[in-house]
Amino acid sequence: KTIFPQIKKRAKKLGATIYFEDESGIRSDFHAGTTWAPKGETPVIKVTGARFSTNMIAAISTRGHLRFMVHHGTITASIICDFLRRLMHNIQNRVFLIWDGHPTHKSKKVREYIESFDGKLEVYLLPSYSPELNPTEQVWRSLKNHGVGRKSVFGPDQLKSTVISCLRRLQKVPKIVLAF
Repeated sequence: KTIFPQIKKRAKKLGATIYFEDESGIRSDFHAGTTWAPKGETPVIKVTGARFSTNMIAAISTRGHLRFMVHHGTITASIICDFLRRLMHNIQNRVFLIWDGHPTHKSKKVREYIESFDGKLEVYLLPSYSPELNPTEQVWRSLKNHGVGRKSVFGPDQLKSTVISCLRRLQKVPKIVLAF
């Protein structure tokens, strides 16, 4: 209630774009919603039994823009730097990035990479244990509960393409992203 309005005011003064960033993962055995079956019968959800996952990074702006990256494997400092490179590609004005205190965000490699943007990228940390303050969490909720979590996925490539298509759909509707 006090810090974000100051960030917003400064961003407006400097013509900066504010982004909220977060990482998440999804597994093939994730299922959202309620299942139905005739009375007395147990509902059955078709799955392969194989477990696989994919990880995602996303940043949403206060203007309704969604930028994302999907990655197989652990999110490391190198992956965060790659995402920041993509986020900053062709950016004319400053970017104010608000993210959590994940250890990779605080790593020496990421700090040095942020410094390489010569002040065009400023980073602000969210308070510890406060996912409710990061609107990017709503991207994950939407993706998991209304997208991937309602589909049967039968392979890692299908999971990745389903995640990408759900995120691209969200990208095309800035009003939804703004509502987050």
